[in-house]
Amino acid sequence: MSETRPQNEQQSLSMMYGTYADILFVLFPFLVISMQRLWDGNLYETLMRADLSIAAAILAGLAIGKFVLGLVTNRDLGRFKERIVFFIALTLFIVLGPAIILMLSITGNTELPGFVAFVQPVLLIIAISLYTTAVSISNILTQSGAHQQQAALSEAQAHDETEPAAPPSEPLSIPRRGGEQR
Repeated sequence: MSETRPQNEQQSLSMMYGTYADILFVLFPFLVISMQRLWDGNLYETLMRADLSIAAAILAGLAIGKFVLGLVTNRDLGRFKERIVFFIALTLFIVLGPAIILMLSITGNTELPGFVAFVQPVLLIIAISLYTTAVSISNILTQSGAHQQQAALSEAQAHDETEPAAPPSEPLSIPRRGGEQR
């Protein structure tokens, strides 16, 4: 028991680092754009441009992909299917839809209302939170599916020990171009 706990903690830590590496990778181009605007003295423009909405939409799309991956990975989800579908709908409704609407509105209008500078960072924070949740759920479901398969395999092996062992299989013989066998 004590051996599995540090292994689980290490796996969770690795998952967290991987998740935040993905987030940083997505946000890196937007950081460069923001740094250039800061250099030019126009940092406020970052909040009034569609950059943060684009980043939020990208992360929302990645989150939906992770939720779907968790949904299709383990077919024996039972009660969790509705929860995952809820998170997909939540991501669409709260982040992806508003981000796309903001992108279209910002690029199409010359005068923007002041709330855009507040809404975009909030959308980005929600998108980061939903992506982190999606990765966690997907990994939990993938691990539980792998544990179930491993338990079924060990049970099958224990059952097979009472039966005679099958003869070892021969390696696959692939013919060469000239028709010769290896």
